[in-house]
Amino acid sequence: MRLGLTLAMVLLSTAAFAQDGAVIDCANTSVQSELTNCAYQEYERSDAELNRIWKDAKATAEADDQIAPDDGLSGAEALLTSQRGWIDYRDGTCMLYGFEARGGSMEPMLVSTCLTRVTNERIKELQGYIKSNAN
Repeated sequence: MRLGLTLAMVLLSTAAFAQDGAVIDCANTSVQSELTNCAYQEYERSDAELNRIWKDAKATAEADDQIAPDDGLSGAEALLTSQRGWIDYRDGTCMLYGFEARGGSMEPMLVSTCLTRVTNERIKELQGYIKSNAN
């Protein structure tokens, strides 16, 4: 719940920048609201890449199910269970990471930074799965 509230704060600041049309130079800013916005944009890029990789991982699992013996186990179901567990891990880990600045203006940036890091790690895991199970 807390992670959702933190992300909602990030989204509100992102929307404000989109409305006024300001372009942020993420490499050269020290303004907290801009840093937060940049961190969230980076997370959005990572999340989009994860969604792209997820489709490949799911297709790989489904292809493995076609050639594996029917022993009642489904690679696609195992992958989905794994992803659901990972989402819980990601959310809990990043909520805790944000506590370093709990309630402060820096908290949403810390959460977004964590979300990006953990998401990039998951991308690598799924890419490894795809590579090791390519048919």
